[in-house]
Amino acid sequence: MYRFLLTPRWLAFHVLVLLIIPSFVLLGRWQFGRYEERSGTSHQTAGNLAAAPVPVERLTTPGGTVRVQDKYRSVTATGTFDAGAQLVVRRRVQDGVVGFYVLTPLTTASGTGVLVNRGWVKAGATPDSLPEVPPPVSGEVTVTGRLRPTETEDSTGIRDRAGLPKGQVLLINTEAIGRGLPYRLLGGYVDLIEQSPKATAAPVPLPEPDIGEGGGLNLAYGVQWWLFIGIAIGGWILLIRREAADLQAAAAGGVPGKRSGDTGPSEDGEPAGPSQSTGPAQPAELAQSAEPAQPTEPAQSTGPAQAAESTPSPEPARPTELAQSAEPVRPAEPTLPAEPGTPSSSGRSSQSEESEESPRSEESAEPVRSAKRAGT
Repeated sequence: MYRFLLTPRWLAFHVLVLLIIPSFVLLGRWQFGRYEERSGTSHQTAGNLAAAPVPVERLTTPGGTVRVQDKYRSVTATGTFDAGAQLVVRRRVQDGVVGFYVLTPLTTASGTGVLVNRGWVKAGATPDSLPEVPPPVSGEVTVTGRLRPTETEDSTGIRDRAGLPKGQVLLINTEAIGRGLPYRLLGGYVDLIEQSPKATAAPVPLPEPDIGEGGGLNLAYGVQWWLFIGIAIGGWILLIRREAADLQAAAAGGVPGKRSGDTGPSEDGEPAGPSQSTGPAQPAELAQSAEPAQPTEPAQSTGPAQAAESTPSPEPARPTELAQSAEPVRPAEPTLPAEPGTPSSSGRSSQSEESEESPRSEESAEPVRSAKRAGT
């Protein structure tokens, strides 16, 4: 019954399903992996933002890197701003507006420096012109901010290039920026949250990082891909069962080439009619052929009116009565000499012919014979 599964059409369908199912499995696992990654990052970021600030030197070192688990960790640093080494970072968007980040090194008592992103300022009149930047606080200052890893082309997708106007950069890369400074920079940089003492004029504060939805959409997408696996398998089974049911129904209905007694179109395209029977007639045909013939109308007499005609003619027997009566009609009796006033022989002859042409039962013919005897 399931031999049709080995036909070329079904074999191609099997291959397609067997390729789709592993693809859906891999896509679902990839989305679940992204969910776990983003969910873990969101929880870690939220925890780092809520953690108490620690000195920046505890989480990074000169020439070092910031660990992933320390990203957005609250840190503190004390020192003085190096306004002469201040830079602006191009193509930074805040609230939908393109501008610059203001990057100022903070030198500490240990002789090292840390880059501090003091905030955002609006772009100048031309791309090459420097924007108006509020100066940093002079003297010793204590800053609190969020620790960020150094930027690279791979981590940001921003392609660095040379030939920029003096004092402008595209990436906050501590290694590249530290080459032109007389002191070593700690790895990473700090997004300023607050400082003490406060500045009278300062760039626009930076917004808090987007924690995200924790990968909720990735979880939904993973579940969706795995639901597609169930749909593919269920549809596969449903199509197989439907095809098998159609073939069974076609075989039971006498489809050509499946069973004997075809009533569908023949090989030459002509409708195949019912087979001609050469055997005995069916019972229904026998019943139709056994039906008795209808009685014919009595012959009209061409002679003068007979006395016997005044006698009411009995009603012809019905076919069912004829079938029940197996006794043949008796022949007419010999004709006797007619007396004056009696019906002529021609009348009797006509009446005899009428009785022969119209079969009657014995009961209906008896009154006629009695009338004849009375006439003689």
